[in-house]
Amino acid sequence: MARRIATGIDIGTHHTKIVVVEEVVGPEGTAVHIIGTGLSQTAGMRHGYVVDAEDVAASVRAAKHQAEQTAHVPLKKGFLAVGGISLDEVRASGTTIISRADQEITELDIEKTREAAREAAAPNFLNRRILHEIPLEFRVDGAKSLGEPYGLKGTRLEADYLFVTCLSSHEALMTGAVEAADIEVIDRMASPLAGSYVTLTKDQKMKGCVLANIGAETVSIVVYDEGVPLSVKVFPVGSTNITDDLALGFKVSLEDAERLKMGRLGGSMYPRKRVEEVITARFRHMFELIDKHLKVLGRKSALPAGIIISGGGSGQGSIADIAKGTLALPSRIADLKVTNDSKIRDATWAVAYGLALWGLTGDTDAPKKQRFSSMGGSFASFLKQFLP
Repeated sequence: MARRIATGIDIGTHHTKIVVVEEVVGPEGTAVHIIGTGLSQTAGMRHGYVVDAEDVAASVRAAKHQAEQTAHVPLKKGFLAVGGISLDEVRASGTTIISRADQEITELDIEKTREAAREAAAPNFLNRRILHEIPLEFRVDGAKSLGEPYGLKGTRLEADYLFVTCLSSHEALMTGAVEAADIEVIDRMASPLAGSYVTLTKDQKMKGCVLANIGAETVSIVVYDEGVPLSVKVFPVGSTNITDDLALGFKVSLEDAERLKMGRLGGSMYPRKRVEEVITARFRHMFELIDKHLKVLGRKSALPAGIIISGGGSGQGSIADIAKGTLALPSRIADLKVTNDSKIRDATWAVAYGLALWGLTGDTDAPKKQRFSSMGGSFASFLKQFLP
């Protein structure tokens, strides 16, 4: 029997990470094991956008080599995370009249609402690629449908959709860099969604929460409520801005500013209290951006599961307390749900791991024999990833 293996590729501004997972059938059933990882310094990226494709390809090759060495298998195909400031979102609604004579809603009716919503949002898709088409809410004859509307009866079906997009040129450059490293890109997923697969629980998604990934040059978020991702957003600010603030505030080199940020440089010239004030001010600015976005969504201070913080910047100081004070929400650092013998230890690997898991199973809760793509395959099956 052929081995079932999937690879997730996360090209960040500072690091490129690759995670390889395998579906293993044992006495206690089917499980997913991490069999390989690869990590390299990223070159050729700025704010999550490709500025030198050859440098990015070299970074992918280096991470690929490590992953192949630990997994003991050649990596020929993979699933790619798309992030950075290129990501954006559009909301639109679609309406259709139920097609069957007995007025029972079918997959065809769902497809018609999606096409109508896509047509309504079409002016926003110029030079952009649609990564995901996520149904936010269905209404049958004006009444909200709790869950999937299949099998319900009515005369009119309405649906609200979230379209997650990226610049076509950005996606092409990312894909080209990976394929230049001799890895075929099977499918793509927005980075915030990929990370949410392995850092958030079903209960958190149902109650309502925001997952914030503090990257080097971007902060990306995904907002969930009632189990559905309501919003995917990226802000052009990150942990390197803290380094810049410290360099300017203390008139030191960027290298010394980075050491200050990490607590590796001290003394009377660099009082820790003042360092913490600079760090806190920058983090507060990041969370104020998130707070304003939540206000636009109508979810300000209305997410019981609070904010979950991940990414390389999540280990800085009292970030959870700063988030709690700024957003008036419960706050915690993300935990990556992996086994104790895993080759990865923290949530900075969440995007690559989530991608690999999605690629292998099409779902994060139970392995399945068929992968469901957001851009192909069974549309109804894709909906099931988001509907409660």
